[in-house]
Formats: sequence, C-alpha cells, structure tokens
Amino acid sequence: MSGNIKLLSDTLAAAKAEGRSALIAYLPAGFPTVDGGIEAAKAVFDGGADVVEIGLPHSDPVLDGPVIQTADDIALRGGVKIADVMRTVREAHEATGKPVLVMTYWNPIDRYGIERFTAELAEAGGAGCILPDLPVQESATWREHADKHGLATVFVVAPSSKDARLAEITAAGSGFVYAASLMGVTGTRESVGEQAQDLVRRTQATTGLPVCVGLGVSNAEQAAEVARFADGVIVGSAFVKLLLSADGDLAAGLAGVRALAGELAAGVRTRS
Repeated sequence: MSGNIKLLSDTLAAAKAEGRSALIAYLPAGFPTVDGGIEAAKAVFDGGADVVEIGLPHSDPVLDGPVIQTADDIALRGGVKIADVMRTVREAHEATGKPVLVMTYWNPIDRYGIERFTAELAEAGGAGCILPDLPVQESATWREHADKHGLATVFVVAPSSKDARLAEITAAGSGFVYAASLMGVTGTRESVGEQAQDLVRRTQATTGLPVCVGLGVSNAEQAAEVARFADGVIVGSAFVKLLLSADGDLAAGLAGVRALAGELAAGVRTRS
C-alpha cells in the first residue's frame, strides 16, 4: 500500500491556489491518552487545520520545549507505543481524509526498523515523516524506503543554516521544508521575528517545495504575520498547552483546540 505524499502535496498546493498559507497542527500521540490524542487530532482538523503532524513521544526530545516535553512524559508514562502512533495516524486520516504525518526523532525508527516503520506508516494512510535530527548525508536508506512506500521526507532547516547547506537539505527532502523560525526549542513566543522571513526567503531560493514555518506561532495574529511569507504555518505547543490546562477534562480540551484551530485558520487567511 502506498502512502499519501500526493495528498499532502495536493493539500498544500490547494491552499496556495486559494491565496493563503496552509495550517499545520502538531499533537503528540498518546496524549492525554491514546484515544484522547486521536480525538484531539480530529478536533484540530474539524477546526480548520489542513495537515496534522502526530508526534512520536521520546524520552529526550531535544527540539521540544517544556510544554511538549510534559505531554511526551505523560504519553510515555501511559505506555504509548509505535503501534499507538500508527493507530492515531490511521484513525485521524480515515475520519477526515486529510494528510497526517509523523514527527519523530531518528532513534525510535532505527530501533524499530526502517522498512517496518515505513510500510506500517503507509498502510495506516500516513503522508510522511518529519525527521528533525536525521542528517541529510545519512538519510539515503530512509529516503529509499520512504520513496518506495509513497511517503514524504520532511527535513528541518534553521536560521543558522548556510545557503549551500539549505540547498543540500532541500534537494533531499520531499513534501515540504520545515523552517524553524528561530534557534531554540518549540514553544509559544511573543514574536516570531524577522529571522523566520529571512530563512524562508533563502530556503525558497533553493527549492520549489513549500516552506512551512514552525516554532513560536500561538495565535491568529502571529499566524497572519507568518502567512505573509510562508507556504504553511505550523502550530504545536499552543494546542498542547490547551490540553494540559484542561486538567483531565477532555471535552474542554477538545473544545479548546477546535476553537484555536478555527482562529488560526482564519489567521492564515488574513495575511496581515
């Protein structure tokens, strides 16, 4: 069975054709529970997200700030497994028909087996993987299996990346490019800043792939700001924070993330 890289590409292209950025939401699998995480993914789609990234919880999430680290810890203590990640992808995609990716550090895939992971992700209807810590020069085997199974390989670029390095990364990637808006970890911030705009401009000069910005966007105003120059706006910590603050009241948490997705979806259509 082939994965859904084409669905991902078509979704991003459709947003561009509408003259707007795509809204990409991030949520960890298994948080607050496996079933709750599946419902949260459906809720952000219902609110207006175009794409959802499902995080594979990790004990040492070097790119993630305290909010997502807390959620990952809850999921890991709840016993989340890769099978639960695949189930989350499957049920979120089947319920909505929209593209779902997995965001994961490399070590869990390496332990699980590349062929096994890519085959199962494609079978679940996944669109691909975001791999923040897999060096491009060590990615050939992964990309071979991902291509075989119709999965996107999304690499992360940062403001510190030199132009030659950007070209190397974007040439190897597929689906879209994840542009980290600043140096540091995930989390909400007061301003996304000019660094992000410069990084997007430099990245777009090397590739025809959509360039989507993450790290720091948490409200409609910031989404509109980023939508002026990026092909997609990625939001994670703000959704996770709402689920954490619901303090076990899943219905309230789901209502919160659905509402925030609606506000952000309006924001990416504003382009202030």
